[in-house]
Amino acid sequence: MDEPNSTPDHRYRVVLNDEEQYSIWWADRPLPDGWRAEGTEGTREECLARIDAVWTDMRPLSLRLRMAEAAAG
Repeated sequence: MDEPNSTPDHRYRVVLNDEEQYSIWWADRPLPDGWRAEGTEGTREECLARIDAVWTDMRPLSLRLRMAEAAAG
């Protein structure tokens, strides 16, 4: 994700997709299709720390839902 002209103080944002998978994206660029802003912006390290704190279940949302249905049924 880093570019050759990226600087250490470059601003990023935390993004997630419909499967609730997280990533970081440059704050000054339009979001890629299928991704939305989570609300956190900061340095790369700050954004990665936020992801580490909130993304505790790495399974995609669709898998979590199927597993919950199987457990309930």
